[in-house]
Amino acid sequence: MKNFLVFSFVFLGISGFAQDYDVTKAENRLLMKLETLRSASTDQEKVSANEDFKSDLAAVLEYEESFDHPFLSLTSVGFIDSKDKMVRIINWNIEQDDKSQRYYGFVQHYDKRKKSLSVTELKEEVFGLQQPDGVIEAKNWYGALYYQIIPVKKGSRTIYTVLGWDGNTTMSNIKLIDAMYINGHSVKFGSPIFKIGKETKKRVFYEHSEKVTMTLRYEAGRDRIMMDHLSPEAPTMKGYYSFYVPDLSYDAFIFENNKWILKEDVIGVNNHDSKEKRTVHTMDPKTGKLVKIKIENTWQNPSDPNAPAGGNEHVAVTPESQANDEKSTEPKSNEPKVDKRDKRDPSDLSIFGDMKKKKKKRRRRNRKN
Repeated sequence: MKNFLVFSFVFLGISGFAQDYDVTKAENRLLMKLETLRSASTDQEKVSANEDFKSDLAAVLEYEESFDHPFLSLTSVGFIDSKDKMVRIINWNIEQDDKSQRYYGFVQHYDKRKKSLSVTELKEEVFGLQQPDGVIEAKNWYGALYYQIIPVKKGSRTIYTVLGWDGNTTMSNIKLIDAMYINGHSVKFGSPIFKIGKETKKRVFYEHSEKVTMTLRYEAGRDRIMMDHLSPEAPTMKGYYSFYVPDLSYDAFIFENNKWILKEDVIGVNNHDSKEKRTVHTMDPKTGKLVKIKIENTWQNPSDPNAPAGGNEHVAVTPESQANDEKSTEPKSNEPKVDKRDKRDPSDLSIFGDMKKKKKKRRRRNRKN
């Protein structure tokens, strides 16, 4: 049985040692250890470097300041925050010499009522090719990279629906949807909230060919989990999921009556009316520190003639059209155009008399011949 570590710390308001802790310096130290890990060339080197990085990260996550610090320099580690600001998942993967993946992670959970921060380590247990079933604890986690958290209510309990990826084998990948919840200081996965037809599942796994990408994302504006529908490349490949690919149709899980209910053959469209704001990190020019700001997602119809200038207007430009555009922008003159081969003044009427004399000479030559 693998060891299971739970780091739990109680803060009365903001504790004294938390106020003095510099997360930015800690991040710089973690970055150096992460770079050592990513540059390791053998499995043995990776194990050693990962243990060093993981133990240091666990110590940093004990501090309250780490809970909303962006850690932007740790680009190969995911820091996924829930919308209710109660949960953060930190996870990363390491590719082995045989191209298999190993996964590591922590879950931070903050309880505002108790003013306590719990940090639970996720310990991967290899399940082989068999997909895990039932309720899973952090000490025997199946391993994955989570990239989105959707909090939903089931009675008085908050269930954190998580979307994830697993690089299953050299022939197939997996996209998954699971239900994570906090029981005291324990983190558990799996809850019967996914309804597919008459069947209810605790989690859903979608295995597909490694050659393709499957879309699986949450659309907040429509409150649904949108996904590609998978089909075998050929009828003879049915049941061999390494040969399943998106078939250009879409399915979706819609949350109704405390369950995610699967709806097949839904229409996937851009969310024009969404007013949801997204959070981005930017540098405060006054303090030089990273701060969070919210910007509104707006959709602009590119065919709208009343759209504001400088909006979503995209025009293909070729070298020829660009040259013509440059000529068209030159200031126009009221002077008549002159053929550059003719240097005479077009306003001089005497040139017409010269033309008549030339015509008479040509006629005389033709008569003599």
